[in-house]
Amino acid sequence: MGSKIIADAVQFSKMLRSLQDDCKDSCMYEEDIQILRVNGGKHLPNIYTGDRPVFICEKTAPQIDPEDDKMDETLSDDETNHEVKIELGPQPLTIMKARQLLSWYTMSQNSIVSPAVSPADLLPPAVSPAPLLPLWVRCDMADPAGTTWLGAETTCTGNNVSGVKLYSVTCAGSTVDKGAFITLDQLKQEHKRRHHPSMMVARGTAQYNLFGSPMVEKTTIESQSSVTVDFRWSHVETILETPPLSSMATLNITVSSGDMRSPMYPLYRELEFLQVLADGLRTGETEWMEPVETRPALQLIREYLDELQNTVKTLQDQFTKEAVKVKTEMGTSETEIFNSLMKRGDLDFIEQLWVHMRNSVTSYQDVGDCLKLVIKALQYGDIKPWIHRDSSSSLSKLILQSYHHQMDHVSLTGLTPVHMLLEMGLDKMRKDYINYLIDQDLTTLNHLSYYLSTVEDLQEQVIRLRKLHHLLEIMVICSTFLCLPYDRLFLLTQLCLQYYKTCPYDEDHEFKLQIKPALISHFYQKDQAVSWGVEVSSGNGPREVKTSWLLSDKPPVEHIIFETDEMPVTGGNEDAAYFTTMVCCSLVNFAA
Repeated sequence: MGSKIIADAVQFSKMLRSLQDDCKDSCMYEEDIQILRVNGGKHLPNIYTGDRPVFICEKTAPQIDPEDDKMDETLSDDETNHEVKIELGPQPLTIMKARQLLSWYTMSQNSIVSPAVSPADLLPPAVSPAPLLPLWVRCDMADPAGTTWLGAETTCTGNNVSGVKLYSVTCAGSTVDKGAFITLDQLKQEHKRRHHPSMMVARGTAQYNLFGSPMVEKTTIESQSSVTVDFRWSHVETILETPPLSSMATLNITVSSGDMRSPMYPLYRELEFLQVLADGLRTGETEWMEPVETRPALQLIREYLDELQNTVKTLQDQFTKEAVKVKTEMGTSETEIFNSLMKRGDLDFIEQLWVHMRNSVTSYQDVGDCLKLVIKALQYGDIKPWIHRDSSSSLSKLILQSYHHQMDHVSLTGLTPVHMLLEMGLDKMRKDYINYLIDQDLTTLNHLSYYLSTVEDLQEQVIRLRKLHHLLEIMVICSTFLCLPYDRLFLLTQLCLQYYKTCPYDEDHEFKLQIKPALISHFYQKDQAVSWGVEVSSGNGPREVKTSWLLSDKPPVEHIIFETDEMPVTGGNEDAAYFTTMVCCSLVNFAA
């Protein structure tokens, strides 16, 4: 019997070793167990800290086709829905199977259990095996304690494995009864019972959803975007205490573009039109947006050119008046201030032409006809428009040539007009974003060089412009909503610019920013946390052990469906319903 257990431990260890050394993502063990190699902090939130890889064992979900006729004949609707849920989510193992896997893991790391589990069986001679990555097993919560996870990780003295830390995670359904919560003294007693420490430290963690605060019920930012703040502090005194102002605080910012209530929405729509043009160049087919203007595009452009010909005032006078108009209409709200900063009073001829065309064109014919009208007016000298010195579009080159009456011939056929219009829009919107970032001293032209480059093809230029737009969406959140001071806005701008130089456009990316709690105290001090935890620890280095207790307004694990009538409440005066989770640790030392 003993040799069979050892043989099973060796086989299981070899599979983990292969997964670890070959850097694979997953493998199958036996017939119904899947082993994943994943980021620990991401897949074990509030349980495992750090970004170190870990192994996760779970039951293999059955492959079921919800549209299978045979399945429909044998299962009721409720049963079919249940099977679909099983297929979509990770599945737990029984507590007995989880304990068996962890015992094999522990035995395989203890070289004195049996020669059969020595490094020689796992690796070539003279090669010392690296400790296995931590192992975590999803559990079905069927035991009296309600265990949802069991885990194990090795501890080392020098290069040798000296023991294993064993973890158990137990959870309970949500409740608003704070009297049912464990007290800090009870948590410390639980830690003492397991570890008999001479001294203990209690550290707190909390997360608040700033968009859920009563302070922002009337905010203009509708939050499919997310802004949360994580607190960490020492010397916890009571359960659910408010984080002190001495805490370490980190903002977590995720912003989705396209909110109709955002001050950035007009620019977002403009960027959408740019993307439509870029997609049209790439695919040859364009889904034109609904025009803002009711008048036909050609009529609008003809009127604009006539106005340039007939006016006795210079374009510079018009720009000056427009700038004055912006200043006199400036409101007092943060949103109005932001809008006024984004409005430019120095739009040149091409930029104003872009504005007229993007609000009115609905076909390739419209774009071609409008540009033909403009080029004809340039050829005949009817207009002498002013443009920015750094304008780089094809039309700007023609305008410069028209000053000397030596214009190149341009064949406005095929996709050429769309190509020219896209260049005009890119030029204009780049200046819009530069205008805000530079005027606010948030960055320099040198730091923006990656985003302003016109060497790349137009598709890449649009992608980089989208990145700049996303950066500004983040700045809107942090300046008009959070009212962060200049030094934090400057730092966040640099973080975003650096991130997007090497990473693809990603609205799901979470940007993190260190902040002093006092800057946002009015958002959270009268609100309830979405999660709150305390960790009691003792020991140092590899011998450090912890007992943790966590409250969360969301189910703590994804492989268990919690049945509860209580609904989480965020904000307001009502008590929030919390799920509770306990993480206990035991240290097992191997004999020398």
